[in-house]
Amino acid sequence: MKLVTTRDEVKKKAIPIGRPSVLRHTNAHGILNLLRECGSCSRADLVRASGLSAPTVTNVVKDLLSANLVEPLGEGESSGGRPPDMIRFKAERGCLLAVAITAEDINLLLTDLNGSELDSQKILLHNRRTTPEAICGYIGEELKGLLRRQKKTRDQLLTVVAAVPAITNVDEGSVLAISTLENWRSVPLRSMLSKMANCMVIVENDMNLAALGEKYCGAAQAEKDFVFIHIGSNVGAGIFLGGRIHHGSQWSAGEIAYLRLPSISRRQPTIHEFGELETVLTSTGILKSWHEEGGKATLAGRKVDAIGILNLAQAGDGRAEKIVCRRAEIVADIIVNLSLILNPGLILLGGEVGSHPVLIDCVRKQLEGDEFAVTKVSPSSPGDRAVLWGAIALALDAVPGVVLPQPSI
Repeated sequence: MKLVTTRDEVKKKAIPIGRPSVLRHTNAHGILNLLRECGSCSRADLVRASGLSAPTVTNVVKDLLSANLVEPLGEGESSGGRPPDMIRFKAERGCLLAVAITAEDINLLLTDLNGSELDSQKILLHNRRTTPEAICGYIGEELKGLLRRQKKTRDQLLTVVAAVPAITNVDEGSVLAISTLENWRSVPLRSMLSKMANCMVIVENDMNLAALGEKYCGAAQAEKDFVFIHIGSNVGAGIFLGGRIHHGSQWSAGEIAYLRLPSISRRQPTIHEFGELETVLTSTGILKSWHEEGGKATLAGRKVDAIGILNLAQAGDGRAEKIVCRRAEIVADIIVNLSLILNPGLILLGGEVGSHPVLIDCVRKQLEGDEFAVTKVSPSSPGDRAVLWGAIALALDAVPGVVLPQPSI
């Protein structure tokens, strides 16, 4: 069929790719990343590493000097000719904050502009209000303490990235709903945090950031297409396709807790309720099955929890093995379905349940015999901090847009 388009249907759009201001901004982004990696080097080194011309690199370095992101170090060692002028990236020029909000606590991580950790803090939410206003208040108070301890001013805070366990509209910075916290329905979290932090704020789903953390400093550094699956107190996934987070058209890609699987769930997904898989795969679901199977509430004088049951299965306890095997079958079904649809090169299992060796071994056995859309299955690498490091990775990528003049279109 031939596609017919009338002149009225065609709207002129500005295509900024070739504009000098946009190219200069793009080049600055690349040069800044090179300086981050090497710490200090000469302009000639940057020309060789970037493939850009010497005049282009000189202009970019001028912009970075004006933004106080680099400083001259004087002459370096000569290899026979004129000694090169050395420059270095000023990682101490500013700082970045990652915030991970959960039902139990709030974790904060402060880094310099190289992503090196400066300080961290955890806020326990037990017996505390958890409304959006209260959560933002706790974050604001702890931020003051972090900056004070590191002798940083509020102006040096360039970016805050907040991770939330909910569907998040990244463009608007709004959170759709969090069932485990008070009054979290259509929350304009970016706007609320911006008033407190007075800097760029990005709000993102925690599983997406966990996947980004794996890409930044974990087991997926060499992967362009992979899926991170978290199984712990909740169930979720972060999907990475073509080297980028995949959000989906309505920001709900990765909400695997609502999957409809045979003999598990036929219920229609409902935003304000837990997904059916979360009643089965989570720590709570495992513990419930243990009690239903007649398992003891305490062993060796200690209260049994999900990790204890997984450890029992690893030690050969028949009742625990049966419970773990059922979960492994479900996880294997999810992996097969994701592999057939997305065909990723790697699937990472994280969370206290998902990353346990006995579950991973059992899942791998379930997947033996697959003949196509085969994927590697491995445990998460950064563990509980994957979300925070994913947030820092996102903040680092935003730095050039914050400190350098924006191109005019």
